[in-house]
Amino acid sequence: MTATRDARVSTPAAALSELISGNKRFVYGNPRYGHDVAQAAATAHGQKPHSLVLGCIDSRVPLEAIFDQSFGSICVARSGGHVLDRSLIGSINFAVAELGVSLILVVGHKRCGAVHATVQALRDGATPGSDSGSVGYLVDQLAPAVREVGLDDEDAGEKAVRRHVALTAERLRENPGLAEEIAAGRVRVAGAVYDLDSGWVEFLD
Repeated sequence: MTATRDARVSTPAAALSELISGNKRFVYGNPRYGHDVAQAAATAHGQKPHSLVLGCIDSRVPLEAIFDQSFGSICVARSGGHVLDRSLIGSINFAVAELGVSLILVVGHKRCGAVHATVQALRDGATPGSDSGSVGYLVDQLAPAVREVGLDDEDAGEKAVRRHVALTAERLRENPGLAEEIAAGRVRVAGAVYDLDSGWVEFLD
């Protein structure tokens, strides 16, 4: 398949299928795309991405690689713990409105440092908002997922990763800039969790 968005990748279902297939190629050691300069040049004058993938900044989770996607196939947005802010939401809205992406995939990952740090901070008695710095903002945004799974749960960090993915997806579905497209079936928001050990992506919905 080319890096442009053709008829096969023009709907939310087709876009999700492409990412699932790409992850299988990645895990089985049969990637289709090598990210060479010829592929970059082929898309230099335009792009038609089918998906926007929102993930964590973790260096072990290169999103184009784990989904085996070439230049021009997906937009990527990243932040610590895939926490949303005004800039990220605006970027996602832009990708939908101007670039025509049909799938927004929120990808968490196992052993997420930002989530586990939030668990520890809350166990140590820190409260959301008590740190006015930028890191405090991450804790503030991740805390609801941690509190929902419960600080006493010995697996709180991993459960909170999954819950935070779900909460992020819910927030995006409620965004006024996306709601109409979602209601019309032109855009889908889904969640997933990446396994650092196996390379598999578990699609949550």
